[in-house]
Amino acid sequence: MGLDLARIFKAYDVRGVVPSEFDADIARATGAAFVRLLGASEIVIAHDMRESSGPLSTAFADGATGQGADVVLAGLGSTDLLYFASGSMNIPGAMFTASHNPAKYNGIKMCRAGAAPIGQDTGLAEIRDLVASGVPEHTGPRGTVRELDLRDAYVAHLRTLVDLSGVRPLKVAVDAGNGMGGLTVPAAFAGLPIELIPLYFELDGTFPNHEANPIEPENLRDLQAAVRANGADIGLAFDGDADRCFVVDERGGLVSPSTITALVAERELAREAGGTIIHNVIVSRAVPELVKELGGVPVRTRVGHSFIKAEMARTGAIFGGEHSGHFYFRDFWRADSGMLAALHVLAALGGQAGPLSTLLDGYARYSLSGEINSEVADAAASMRAIEAAYASKATDIDHLDGLTVSFADGSWFNLRPSNTEPLLRLNVEAEDDGTMSVLRDEVLARIRGGRD
Repeated sequence: MGLDLARIFKAYDVRGVVPSEFDADIARATGAAFVRLLGASEIVIAHDMRESSGPLSTAFADGATGQGADVVLAGLGSTDLLYFASGSMNIPGAMFTASHNPAKYNGIKMCRAGAAPIGQDTGLAEIRDLVASGVPEHTGPRGTVRELDLRDAYVAHLRTLVDLSGVRPLKVAVDAGNGMGGLTVPAAFAGLPIELIPLYFELDGTFPNHEANPIEPENLRDLQAAVRANGADIGLAFDGDADRCFVVDERGGLVSPSTITALVAERELAREAGGTIIHNVIVSRAVPELVKELGGVPVRTRVGHSFIKAEMARTGAIFGGEHSGHFYFRDFWRADSGMLAALHVLAALGGQAGPLSTLLDGYARYSLSGEINSEVADAAASMRAIEAAYASKATDIDHLDGLTVSFADGSWFNLRPSNTEPLLRLNVEAEDDGTMSVLRDEVLARIRGGRD
């Protein structure tokens, strides 16, 4: 392979610029290596709306059938639809998407049978090495290819996991960002008492309106405006492959994913008392507090879907949430689903008479900074300096994921290095906005100014 495989085989997936970093030849070889490594006799493939996604998925299928595997082509779909396919059919799967990345990118999210994750430590490195060395030729017959539309079955399964009976009529604004939510939202909402206000439902991998990355506040401004202008009860935003969901309340206010984690955790614990709930290190401490109050068991883990899913498997957790808008469900093969999270929020909102902001008041207990990135020359040295500066003031310091420093007044901050860029990512939480702002600014000054 002439291209730099180490550059595109990331921690959790394959991702790169098409065709300079990632092309049909790599996709074909990766399909062959995927089947070879797993010994798979059948796999399922889906793809997003990017112009390159169809051709790349076809090349991957060609590599897979060349190794003797039968291929199910699910066609256009969200990433959680691919997880549904892998889980319900109990076969490995591959999703062609670059999620929220700009149009010039594409990639592959791969999973084992039952939607079990594949990352660097669970097969992705071996697939990369097989591609690099050349996948041995298969001497038996080629596999077959068949097309299968799974959208109705996907929606039917989601509906078994959330009780939407008795939901009052709701006016719901949805920003699909020209991504796969434009395909899956109408199907998921069909038959519900929902007046849908669609924004950017046209499938367009060039993202002509804004980036399909709702974690960035500027990409939610159109949704906020639409909620206010139409008197909507709620706004929902999905990323490009619709595996993440963000929420806007009836006033146009941004709702923290930590708040949604707490809401869904309560609903899942109502179904299974005493269950375990996973949360990562940057989720609000309101989440473990609420879980304990409800008789559940909170378990803290590192940021990243492979860690969340592994911990869910280890503990038998019923639900897991991340501050990035990923929500994981045991009954959805421990996979993340933005649509399933959205349906939970709609069921909670529509099951009572009050507005969303009032409903969520009890879940948003503290002030969160959101993630703030700082470019640094030496991330490890910066983190050591920050830890030393707060060592005498902190009540607890841990290194589960980066550096987490906690204080007697309940405030804390987490500092994590980026895996791919010279950045430190800061998250701060405190009792109130004033305390949070002071701590946030102080830590940022130390990071960016290098002072003691």
